[in-house]
Amino acid sequence: MDDRVDLEPHRAELTAYCYRMLGSIHDAEDQVQETLLRAWKARDRYDPAKASVRTWLYRIATNVCLSALESRGRRALPSGLGAPSRDTEAPLRPAFDIPWLEPFPDARFDADARADLRLAWVAAVQELPARQRAALVLRDVLDFSAAEVADQLGTSVASVNSALQRARATVGGLGLADAADVREVPDPDRDATVERYIHAFEAADVPALVKLLADDVVMEMPPVPLWYRGREHYGLFMERVYRLNGTGWRMIRTSANGQPALAAYAPSPGGGHRRHTLQVFSVVEGLVTANVVFADTSLFDAFGLP
Repeated sequence: MDDRVDLEPHRAELTAYCYRMLGSIHDAEDQVQETLLRAWKARDRYDPAKASVRTWLYRIATNVCLSALESRGRRALPSGLGAPSRDTEAPLRPAFDIPWLEPFPDARFDADARADLRLAWVAAVQELPARQRAALVLRDVLDFSAAEVADQLGTSVASVNSALQRARATVGGLGLADAADVREVPDPDRDATVERYIHAFEAADVPALVKLLADDVVMEMPPVPLWYRGREHYGLFMERVYRLNGTGWRMIRTSANGQPALAAYAPSPGGGHRRHTLQVFSVVEGLVTANVVFADTSLFDAFGLP
């Protein structure tokens, strides 16, 4: 490879790939850095007659991710770990021993890199063994051929097709046929719904919030392993939030995993506001169907939020 070849333009899509594999933006960025470092060190061995630079980089990234996954548990959301809670006054005890799924900061990456990243699909993919996960993402999301995936995984086409079949069956069993099934569908009412949610949230108007929710809305709050289903429990929990933290909240719009997201800032006792949660929404036909409330304030830095 010519030393003048620039590997940097591939960073964004490699980060999205590693995120799908690892479920963490922090881990993804670390592994992409390792991928590019390995590629630069091995540049003299790259043969353009055998593969494009992109395909070659994905082979390195796949091996890096598979090695990383050998020593890590799957990343999850609370809804993937048990039944919903019915106690909206339950203690909010974080479970830091669980590797939680993290959101993906859309604004830092181009549109192509952000495709097929919805939280529901990424969470489902985390259920798969590592090599099935790689086969599914490489074939169904990135459109590599079975032969290319076999080369990237160091296996046969038959093994790739078998792994892919099992992966699709597992994800299908979770109610998601493929990545396209959970893409954010353009919804002219979505932005209006999010704006109404902001106004109701900042006004601490729980009845107005509840009117914006689907009947079977889901709220989950990693790293707290509790989650709730239904408008009643959502509303009762929000009453608790205002009771404990006061009113006068502020919210900033952003985007995560191709979905609308809001950064919530709680009022500080001494004045001003403090980082509280990053909330990622699913909106269908003008109603909020899910809100994943990430309480890890370090994510604000990953999203470039104040």
